[in-house]
Amino acid sequence: MVYLRILLLATFGMLLTACGDEGPDIKGDTNTPEYATIHFFHAMYNDKDLEQVMSMSTPKLARIIESYGSTSQFARSIINMQFDEVTLEVDQTSRSVRKIYGDNATITLIFSGTFQGNKVDDMRSVKLIKIKSTWYIDKIIDDPYGK
Repeated sequence: MVYLRILLLATFGMLLTACGDEGPDIKGDTNTPEYATIHFFHAMYNDKDLEQVMSMSTPKLARIIESYGSTSQFARSIINMQFDEVTLEVDQTSRSVRKIYGDNATITLIFSGTFQGNKVDDMRSVKLIKIKSTWYIDKIIDDPYGK
């Protein structure tokens, strides 16, 4: 009986360590606008995966992203933020201000990272739309303080 337990625990432990990392380390419900927003920007800045970024966008935004040819071009030209490395965090102060009305949401993220050896901190708000129980990025709101 003891050997069976040890064998089961060892097998279970090996299975857990064999699991790959599928995306950013985001705690909580995967069907939330916060998760979709962090996953979108993680794919853009850390994975640099154009196809994944487009799949998490509405068709209109996906066409715009595709026209730039790469995530770095889109990020530099449209979002006006560039990073070599970045960590993402949902702005906790926006939780009370966060707007989720049925199938629409606005989420604010805090970006902390580096670009060409310099520390860069920034914020962006994103509008999302829920289509068939999945949240999609619809619009990245311009930084009102960046002008």
